[in-house]
Amino acid sequence: MVFANKIEERDLHKEQKLLILAVFPIVFLVFGVIYALTHGSNLAQGLENIIKSPTTLITDFMVVGGIGAAFVNSALIGLYNLYLLKRYKMRINGLLIAAFFTVLGFSFFGKNILNILPIYLGGYLYARYQQIPMKNVLLVIMFSTALAPIVSFITFGGLFEEGFSYLMGLLTGISIGFIIVPLSAHMIRFHDGYNLYNIGFTAGIVGTVITSALRSFDVEIASVNIISDQNNPMIIGLLVVLFLYLMGMGLYTNKDVLKIYKTILSFRGRTITDFTSLVGYGLTFFNMGILGMASLIFVLLLGGTVNGPVMAGIFTIVGFAAFGKQPKNCLPIVLGVLMAGIFFGYDFSSTTFIISALFSTTIAPIAGAYGPVIGVIAGMLHLTLVTNIGIIHGGINLYNNGFSGGLVAGFMIPIIDAFKRGSPRS
Repeated sequence: MVFANKIEERDLHKEQKLLILAVFPIVFLVFGVIYALTHGSNLAQGLENIIKSPTTLITDFMVVGGIGAAFVNSALIGLYNLYLLKRYKMRINGLLIAAFFTVLGFSFFGKNILNILPIYLGGYLYARYQQIPMKNVLLVIMFSTALAPIVSFITFGGLFEEGFSYLMGLLTGISIGFIIVPLSAHMIRFHDGYNLYNIGFTAGIVGTVITSALRSFDVEIASVNIISDQNNPMIIGLLVVLFLYLMGMGLYTNKDVLKIYKTILSFRGRTITDFTSLVGYGLTFFNMGILGMASLIFVLLLGGTVNGPVMAGIFTIVGFAAFGKQPKNCLPIVLGVLMAGIFFGYDFSSTTFIISALFSTTIAPIAGAYGPVIGVIAGMLHLTLVTNIGIIHGGINLYNNGFSGGLVAGFMIPIIDAFKRGSPRS
C-alpha cells in the first residue's frame, strides 16, 4: 500500500536529504569540540583512548575518552559514511537512513574511526571479487560494523606482538566484510523478516564462530562493564533539539503531517517496510522525531542515564523509524520487556535493562503482524534471551539484541502460524 497523500509533500533533492542527515554529525562535531575545550579535556588523548580500547560489550566511549571525544568520534564516522553514500550515489531510502543512524549511535560505544575501516575494505574486496558495484553491498557493510570490536580486540587485546597484532586485526576485519554479505542474505530466512536487525542476527552467528575459535586456543574475551552513570543536561538538551528538528523537517516537507500521522500506524513493519516509499519523507522524518523523543522520555522516566549505550539504543530506534518502527508496533514489545523486568526483579534504571528495552523493538513487526498480546509475549521472551546470550559471542557483536531478536522471531513465528492456520507456513 502506498499512501496517496505523500505526493503533496515538498520535493526534496538527494543533496537536500543528505544535508538533513548531515546535520547530526556536524552538530556532534561542533558540540564535541566545544565541550572538550570548555571542560579542559584533551580531545586528541580522548580519541586515542577510544581507538585503543578493546571496545567489547559494554564499553562506553563517554567514559573511555570523555564526552567531547565520544561525540567527535561519532561525528567523524557519520561524515565518513555520508561521504560514501554520496560517492556511490546511494538512494536515500528508509534502510539507508536506518543504517546511518545505527552506525551513528553505536559510535558512542563499540565503533571507532579505526576498527570499522577493515570491514569496509572487506566489503569493497567482496564487491570487486563478485564484479558488482560497491553500492550494492554498502548498506550491509555499514550494519556489519556490529563486529568492529573483534578488530579492536585482536589489535589491542595483547594476543600478539604489537606489529603483528595490527596485521591480524586488519585481516580479521577484511574477512568479516568479505563474508557478511552472502551470510546476511541467507539469515533473513530464519526469522522471515520479523527481526529488523537482520545483520545483528548474522553478526551474532559470525561472532559465535569467531569466539568459539578463540576459546579453542584458550583465548577468552573478558566481559567489561564500563558505563557512565551520570546524566548530562547538555546532552539531553541536545537530543531534544535534534528530535524537534526532525519533527520540524517532517512538517516542512509535508504540511499535513499532523493530520495524517495516524496512517503510519497501520503498517505492520515486517521487512521490507520502507516508510520513505510508502508514506513519503515528511511523515518519515516526523515519525523519527516522535520515536526519538518518546525513547528519550522513556529512559528518563525509568531513572536511566543517557550514556553511550543508551545513545546507541535511541538512535537505532530513530533510524528504524524510517524502516518499520512506529509507536503502535513498538509499544507492546516494550511493555513485554517491562513486565518481564517486574517478574524477574530487574533494576529498571540500569543501563543493561534500558538498552534491552530500547533494542527489543527490533521485533516490533511481530506485534504489528500478530497483535499486542503476542507482542507482549515476544518482548518478555526477548528479555530472557538477550540478558543471557552475550556469553555465546563473548560481547564482540554489538547488535546483541538483533541476535536475540532473530532467535525470538525464528522460534515464535512457526509456532504462532501453526496454531493460527492449523499447519506450518509453506
